[in-house]
Amino acid sequence: MDTKIAIIGFGTVGSGVAEVFYKNRPAIERKAGARLDVKYIVDIKSLEGTPYAEKWTKDFQQVVDDPEVGVVVETIGGVMPAYDFSKRALRAGKHVVTSNKELVATHGAELLRIAEEHNVNYLFEASVGGGIPLIHPLYQCLGAGDITEVAGILNGTTNFIMTRMFEDQMSFEEALKLAQKNGYAEANPAADVEGKDACRKICILSSIVYGKHVYPDEVHTEGITKITLNDVQAASAAGYAVRLIGRVKKEKSGLIAMVSPALVAKSSQLGNVSDVFNAVLVRGSDLGDVLFYGRGAGKSPTASAVLSDVVDAVREGGHIPTLGWEDANHDTIGDYLDDVTGVMVRVPARDAKAAGELFGAKRMVSPAPEGEAAFLTGMLSGRMVQELCAKAGKAGIEVLSALRVLDY
Repeated sequence: MDTKIAIIGFGTVGSGVAEVFYKNRPAIERKAGARLDVKYIVDIKSLEGTPYAEKWTKDFQQVVDDPEVGVVVETIGGVMPAYDFSKRALRAGKHVVTSNKELVATHGAELLRIAEEHNVNYLFEASVGGGIPLIHPLYQCLGAGDITEVAGILNGTTNFIMTRMFEDQMSFEEALKLAQKNGYAEANPAADVEGKDACRKICILSSIVYGKHVYPDEVHTEGITKITLNDVQAASAAGYAVRLIGRVKKEKSGLIAMVSPALVAKSSQLGNVSDVFNAVLVRGSDLGDVLFYGRGAGKSPTASAVLSDVVDAVREGGHIPTLGWEDANHDTIGDYLDDVTGVMVRVPARDAKAAGELFGAKRMVSPAPEGEAAFLTGMLSGRMVQELCAKAGKAGIEVLSALRVLDY
């Protein structure tokens, strides 16, 4: 059996897919059980002068109308025109494979439904964790367990920044400039440092694990732009590292999900993850803890994940019934203020006694940054922390920061 592939968007990931495909073609064909080839590469820019010039077209309708094309690889990024192209391909009876986390987080339920209606697949292993095999184990291998919580370091850029702040005592601004210099951060790093990228990924993971679509606007999201070197130093003195954590957990009252900087023990599974590496912890009542770890981005790892989906699509032929979730009306996630954690509070040294009494300090941090005091509290809800910070302000107590402490 012959199957033709069309690659839509020929940037970093799209070009990586072509390169890895032709590099590993015999192994990929063996695993897929079919002869494969890339027939079209759709991009607004000409590929003249490249090995792929004869495959180039600007006309996506060519792909839709060609019965030889069985798999469309969408690596455009963003919502439009990727959303339109994906729907058209699925309705034409073609599998769609994507690395586009924003599209999956926004329209995944709809696209999965269209795929099912046309007996094809919408696959997105590369949308979370780059080359880390994560999506497939969640809907196939771990489906029998009661998963109570998923939490992870989901963005390599922010993890690199936090690592440099922790290990090299850099300020946030210095670490960000180094990330940009090394090619880990974009010129406009907002999607990474403000937590939007991690938010989209935790939405996808939440939807898979709990079976209802989680939209980005439901997930409380804080980035790392307000994290200071003093936060990192105080956390380190207390035995913790600061990381940007995306997480979702099942409570009696429902699901709670958020993205925020938080303290995790230096010796913990997530506290040991450094630089651009990602890690996702899956916790279950029967399962215990399972950790997925690896490079969360990069041309070749992401391309490899895309091609693993191509193999699955071709090998399966029809729709995979275990992959999917219900749509929802932006009401899947409960109030993040109900989440209960420990907290590390930083205040000026002059306010240490009053703040400690107000927040119920359990342990003072020593040494604290110069001129400051820091302490760890007992378990507090987010709502209680807000109320205590408001009371502190009225009492003339300056709260410099209040960061969650997590047990990962």
